Amino acid sequence: MYVACSTLCFARQSFDEALATIREMRFAKIDLAIHPDGPHLKIADALADLTKTAQRLRAENLPIAAFHVDMGHADGASERQDLRGLCRLARLGTVPLLTVPAAPLGHDFDQDAERLAEWSRIAESEGVMLTVETHSQTLTADPAAAVELCRRIPGLGLALDPSHYHIGPTPPNYDGVFPYVRHVRLRDSGTTPETFQVRIGQGEMEYGRILSQLGRYGYDRTLTVDVRDVADSPFPVSPEVRKLKYLLESLV
Repeated sequence: MYVACSTLCFARQSFDEALATIREMRFAKIDLAIHPDGPHLKIADALADLTKTAQRLRAENLPIAAFHVDMGHADGASERQDLRGLCRLARLGTVPLLTVPAAPLGHDFDQDAERLAEWSRIAESEGVMLTVETHSQTLTADPAAAVELCRRIPGLGLALDPSHYHIGPTPPNYDGVFPYVRHVRLRDSGTTPETFQVRIGQGEMEYGRILSQLGRYGYDRTLTVDVRDVADSPFPVSPEVRKLKYLLESLV
């Protein structure tokens, strides 16, 4: 396992400044957020010229562990077109996987499984793995549903964000997801939505247990530090990013 940094850790910096900060902190790789209205690399900009974008990313000399993709609210055909372009960009940039969200809570499970199955085939055609992230506001809020998606869809993996399993009124047992985890994003969290992100050491996240569970299933991929730089953060983010980096590196 190796430790990467999400570009969302420095969302209030410019893209170049964020990458410079991540480089200065000596992270092995980055987890690159590509959103339609994201703070750094927007989907439209990334897809405008795939070769140019790939060249620009390679020139940064920061290997990319994953694309963290959110399509926004595009229609189905536009989503598929954008996804195919991002998978092609990943192939050009030797990025092994993309993570995408499941449908929001309340949507039809079978319908979303069909969508993700099609997306997984698109990713596979470009030699890229598709993972769906665990999130408290999507269908993967239920660990059993997350597992069922992976059972139904060949090649689909999970991008585990355990914070989303810790903040519910009755945090579920999510041990069943570990055999399907292909990517991980971490911060420290309490047990309520208000404590989704706290200073490292002040929450309930059991990093050692998470890494032990991952190790049981031969996980040897990325652990992404994902302490979000949000406008109303009650504490400076950079020291917490550095602290979690050192903590994870001491455990792997």
